[in-house]
Amino acid sequence: MAATHKIAAGVALAAACATALAGCASDTTGSKEGAYGPEKAGAPAPKSAVRLIGDGSTSYTGAQPHLPRPERLKPGQKPPQFVVFSWDGAGEDSQKLFSHFRKVAKANNASMTYFLSGVYLLPEEKRDLYKPPEHSPGRSDIGFNDQHGIKETAKQLRLAWLEGNEIGTHFNGHFCGKGGGVGEWSVEEWKDEIAQAKSFVKSWKTNADLAKAAPLPFDYDKELIGARTPCLEGQENFVKAARDLGFRYDTSGVNNQVWPKKREGLWDLSMQLVPFPGHSYEQLTMDYNFMVNQSGTQTQGDPAKRQLWGDQMRDGLLEGFRRAYDGNRAPLIIGNHFESWNGGTYMRAVQEVIESVCTMDEVRCVSFHQLVDWLDAQDPQVLQKLRKLTVGEAPRQGWAAFLPGRPPAPAPKGVPGAPAFKP
Repeated sequence: MAATHKIAAGVALAAACATALAGCASDTTGSKEGAYGPEKAGAPAPKSAVRLIGDGSTSYTGAQPHLPRPERLKPGQKPPQFVVFSWDGAGEDSQKLFSHFRKVAKANNASMTYFLSGVYLLPEEKRDLYKPPEHSPGRSDIGFNDQHGIKETAKQLRLAWLEGNEIGTHFNGHFCGKGGGVGEWSVEEWKDEIAQAKSFVKSWKTNADLAKAAPLPFDYDKELIGARTPCLEGQENFVKAARDLGFRYDTSGVNNQVWPKKREGLWDLSMQLVPFPGHSYEQLTMDYNFMVNQSGTQTQGDPAKRQLWGDQMRDGLLEGFRRAYDGNRAPLIIGNHFESWNGGTYMRAVQEVIESVCTMDEVRCVSFHQLVDWLDAQDPQVLQKLRKLTVGEAPRQGWAAFLPGRPPAPAPKGVPGAPAFKP
């Protein structure tokens, strides 16, 4: 995976959110059906609940709005088909893809996970505040940001969270490969990188000289529960560090479309392999990987092939979706970048998938946070049975027989044919 494109300087400044936090939440009020059950009551928080944290870059505003309450499967109930759309980097630049996909998600009853790169909230002139493991201070393979870009990114993070989306982390400098790449970092170096990623979120107003900007409406120490590592490298030591820091999941691996299990105490929500139309092999569910297998390292390949390339990604994701939906109902994990590679064809493909699946019956397009909440609410024995289903395998005798409730009590002795007691 190549490093995410550097946030462009000179970002066009959109209308600023009202300084009062309540003004930022004005379009998130009201109630709606949650992603997999009724939503938690009491959101959004009243003005009196706002409590600034540190320099006011973040704040406590109560329970997150539009966060569904997880419900345990009933006996014989078919699991929902979960789909997670996630974004590496998650900055708002002149392409305005962050704001665009926020609106796409909202229009299709979807929640998403945005993996923020901490350096997207750090201005170029303050770059030396970042001290990356195995590299000199101020080094980043994806650059830094400017004041306008930081303000716009913070605005999108604020609105995204208020709409029920998750803010995770993609860490900071996006170092891949040999010579100091994340795959070579120790557990302690990972902990240091995570601490720095948090610090840039918790002090963005001071670092960018934006004291009057509205705060982010969450406590990042509590909000941050999962991540995806750059280039899907360094997972072994990262999960050990993340476990010690109280993370709940990791999505840095590669797996088939099967039900997840825990690794080092974290839910392993790895990226997945899906059919690759026109090819004999399967493909990772990420825009960058489709691009590499189509145009190589050319991020803007042959214009005559771009429509085909986007269609291949869309159709591959839809084939993977249908395979799970009609089969084992394993959650489908999809990862992307806010990039216009090959003329934006992958952004078109992702949007078409969102619009195709997220409003279907029994489909829940959720964030990783929402997915792990649901997984943690389930009977462990039920999840163990689900993990026995292979890729695309549906229970032969139906879901009611595959996930039955408790067996009925035997008839009392001496009373032949007496009806069983219903617990």
